[in-house]
Amino acid sequence: MMIRTSCVVSCAAALSLAGSALGSALGAQTAPPVAEQISAATQALPKELRDGAGVMGYKSAGKLEWLRPAKNGMMCLADDPAEEQFHVSCYHDSMDPFMARGRALRASGVKGGQVDTVRFAEVKAGKLKMPTAPASLYQIFGAKDAFDAASGTVKKGNPLFVVYIPFATTATTGISTTPSDTKPWLMFAGTPKAHVMFSLTM
Repeated sequence: MMIRTSCVVSCAAALSLAGSALGSALGAQTAPPVAEQISAATQALPKELRDGAGVMGYKSAGKLEWLRPAKNGMMCLADDPAEEQFHVSCYHDSMDPFMARGRALRASGVKGGQVDTVRFAEVKAGKLKMPTAPASLYQIFGAKDAFDAASGTVKKGNPLFVVYIPFATTATTGISTTPSDTKPWLMFAGTPKAHVMFSLTM
C-alpha cells in the first residue's frame, strides 16, 4: 500500500486517533481476552520490539488500563471493541503526555481541532512536555475482523509509520513538506506534533 498525496487529510485524522479514539466507551461490547489484545496491539511494531512493549487495553467496559508494563520504551494501545474499525497503535513513551492529554480532552467532550488548540497552548505554556528527540509511532488500520487470533496476525491491515520531531521544519531537518509516495515528507511542520511521514514502498 502506498501512502498517496491525498492522505494529507486522512493521515492527519488517522494520527489523531493514536492519542484519542482508543479511550472511548465500550458500551455493550465485550473486550477480547487480555492475551489476545496484547498480541493484536503489538502487531503494529517491528518483531524485535513486540515482547518488551507495554500495552494498554480493556479489562472492563470503557476503561483503558495497563495490561502489561513497558520494558523497552514502547507502549501500545489495543483495539477498542466499541469502534467500528480495527485500529492499534504503538508509540515511544516520550510521546505519552501528548497522546494521553488528547485522550483526556476528547473524553471530556473537546472535539476536532480544538483538541490540538488546547494541547499546543499547554505545550507553549510549559504544562505539557514534548520529547526532545525523535519518537516513533506505528499504527495498523483495518476492518473490525482484521486481526486473526488463531494465527496471531493482522490480515489486510493498512500500516502507517511516522517519526515525531516536535517543531521540526524544512529548515531544521532538510525534509520537504510536499507529500510524496517515494520520499519522507514533513507533516504539521513547526508545530508540537510535527512528524515525518514514510511511504510503505520505500
